Amino acid sequence: MDKKIKVLMVDDEAQFRATTSRILAKKGFETTMAADGEEAIRLLKESPQDVVVLDIKMPGMDGHEALEKIKKLAPDTQVIMLTGHGGLESAKESLKQGAYDYLTKPCDIDLLATKINSAFESIHGKRDREEKKAGDIMIHVEEYTRVDMDATVKEAIIKLKASFECLASTNRVMETGHRSILVFDHRGELAGILSIVDLLEGIRPAYLSAPKPSMADSMQYSTMFWTGLFTQRTLALGKRKVREIMSESPPMVQDDANLMEVAELMFREKARRIAVMQQKKIVGILREQELFFEISNILQSTT
Repeated sequence: MDKKIKVLMVDDEAQFRATTSRILAKKGFETTMAADGEEAIRLLKESPQDVVVLDIKMPGMDGHEALEKIKKLAPDTQVIMLTGHGGLESAKESLKQGAYDYLTKPCDIDLLATKINSAFESIHGKRDREEKKAGDIMIHVEEYTRVDMDATVKEAIIKLKASFECLASTNRVMETGHRSILVFDHRGELAGILSIVDLLEGIRPAYLSAPKPSMADSMQYSTMFWTGLFTQRTLALGKRKVREIMSESPPMVQDDANLMEVAELMFREKARRIAVMQQKKIVGILREQELFFEISNILQSTT
């Protein structure tokens, strides 16, 4: 991305402004915050913005009045409206006033980012002609939870749980978790990945994967004897090393790979995520949802 997209977030909820600013900054946007419509108009006069994300229901100047003033002040600035489920008709009405689109709350942060990109591209058509590469839509490796392969599974689970707890979740916006951890060796190179599926496999008793026992022995393997087994297996799992249960490293592509190559690799390998590399160094992770949102972005930009 040659130019950072300038985004003005307008909402009267302080927590929303703070958390959204942090998340969108991580995604590469240059974000400014306004607490109400009046402040938004003042900021737009001082510094032009590419996209405004505007809450409809605010004290004082509401979203509709602010939208009208924004379109008069800066006709090329695209506006995305935020509304509760009870305000859909009001949000649809804003489209007649010149809003680009609307989202209901809580809105997923990845979807919001996609809408912002799409809104920007609708004005700056040059970006439409340049199909994105893997590096353009990946999650940077610094944003992904990571662990040493010799750490215990308990340590890894604590890290993964912490990544969920620090996600933004308000009545305005929510951020989705990664549901996996990158595992690195002592040289700092990607050694594998630890997912929730790996944890579930790790707590399964070994006999479930062994040849079926004789009828005489099968009773002890019956689910009627499993009371307390989950806790027992979980406690045992926590003491094991990550390297003992992790999956292999995900498939890899270079950061300049085109998205058709990424899609084909994911489909062929039945992979939900791939590692994005610069030469031999990992720089990011690209998940299936990043491709989904890009598909959505492309289709919406042609309507």
